[in-house]
Amino acid sequence: MNLKSLTLPEMAAEFQKLGQPGFRAKQVYTWLHKGARSYDEMTNLPKALREALAEKYPICPPKVVRKQESQRDGTIKYLWQLHDGNCVETVLMRYHYGNTVCISTEVGCRMGCAFCASTLGGLVRRLEPHEMLDQVLFTQVDSGLPVSHIVLMGIGEPLDNFDNVMRFLELVNSPEGMNISMRHISLSTCGLVPKIDELAKRKLQLTLSVSLHAPNDETRNKIMPVNRAYPSEELLNACRRYYAQTSRRISFEYAMIDGVNDSEADAKELLRRLKGLPAHFNLIPLNHVEESPLKPSSRAAVAKFQKILEDGGIPATVRRTLGGDIDASCGQLRRKYNKEKN
Repeated sequence: MNLKSLTLPEMAAEFQKLGQPGFRAKQVYTWLHKGARSYDEMTNLPKALREALAEKYPICPPKVVRKQESQRDGTIKYLWQLHDGNCVETVLMRYHYGNTVCISTEVGCRMGCAFCASTLGGLVRRLEPHEMLDQVLFTQVDSGLPVSHIVLMGIGEPLDNFDNVMRFLELVNSPEGMNISMRHISLSTCGLVPKIDELAKRKLQLTLSVSLHAPNDETRNKIMPVNRAYPSEELLNACRRYYAQTSRRISFEYAMIDGVNDSEADAKELLRRLKGLPAHFNLIPLNHVEESPLKPSSRAAVAKFQKILEDGGIPATVRRTLGGDIDASCGQLRRKYNKEKN
């Protein structure tokens, strides 16, 4: 058991089994959520208790095996090694409104999207809540920069690790912990319809980001295998249900791929299909993946696509490219490291 995956009431119950008073649990909870790497740092605990906790509940902090900082925009990319030797990526991005951390939710991914390096090699395992929390905590500790926003858009499909992700959100939102507001958290999904419905029932005030990337099933089937299980009409209906239950506008992610999904006709089809659904589009210049033949759209094509959407009443922004000089795209650094090891 890793104590950092427990809520404060759960930790208090665990300490009660050890014959410890509730305030000790709160002390440990506070230390862990500040990024303590060892019980030895918890100087307000008796030495005997620190030794007992270290033996029964190892902390196992992740290790930095690669750290790359962009000379262009200050973006920092971390490759963390977990207790079992697997690695995941985290990216710290600096914006005018604060610092955002993009975290991974799985080691690898089984979704198979054609434009993403994260899915090459498939899914290894799902991350535990504390392993997601550690990415936020230790990025903040190592960089010395306070984290105000979180996006779950790194390696893995968050809704494919639903229970652990929900627990992570509860922990990172805890007033006794990092206390990061749900409104400062974005969760991305490639379109697992039943899990979107399950998420809607929880009425969390986070931003749901749906990786759409195509205007229709014909195109989406080619680049996103998940569409064969949950076709785009089912996905869009789930988005409508989500909005009806939460009143939270959907954010759609749309990677602009040359000759695949970036035509004027594609933009107009999106307008027709999303009519009446409060939405915002993030147009993302495609990041090149060495193993993929797909290429990014031209700036002119992206600008024209954006104008058609906005003229049709859908707000659309072109995502600023950050960390292009440090393999900041999802899955690239982990894949490069694994190749070097082998």
